[in-house]
Amino acid sequence: MNFILLLSFDNYIPAHIAMGRLKEEYINCHLLDEYMVTIDPFLSNAIGGIKLMVAETQAERALEILNAVHE
Repeated sequence: MNFILLLSFDNYIPAHIAMGRLKEEYINCHLLDEYMVTIDPFLSNAIGGIKLMVAETQAERALEILNAVHE
């Protein structure tokens, strides 16, 4: 299964909230570089933050879910 970058965060709290919302809808996802940014926040810009990775086939649905939350 191929995963693609859906969103990037500079803090683990909103990253986990977004991931939790997607998992509630059975979207395959995970966080990348979460621990690196949490341990050393100054590296966030250098590595692109905490990345929310989503299964490529579910990316469109994942965006719809997250956009609906912010409306």
